[in-house]
Amino acid sequence: MSATILQFALTYAQIAMIIALGLSCWRMLRGPRAQDRVLAMDTMYIQCMLLFLLIGMGSGNVFFFESALVIGVLGFVTTVCAAKFLMRGEVIE
Repeated sequence: MSATILQFALTYAQIAMIIALGLSCWRMLRGPRAQDRVLAMDTMYIQCMLLFLLIGMGSGNVFFFESALVIGVLGFVTTVCAAKFLMRGEVIE
């Protein structure tokens, strides 16, 4: 019974993450300002990372955990570069 509850909870969490990812994508495409778009992109990579972790927990595959780590690092660098570009107008000085 515990395994079925865990599987139900993982499935529910995956569906919730997919819905949240879709709403963040809508905000990124429709955002009125560039700051809203950067914030939506930051939220999207976090949600994508969490979705990979949920899939990895459900399947037991280590590949998804490593992919989530790579997504987290690349998302952080992307957010820093986008914020620096919005502040100064250039990324590399």
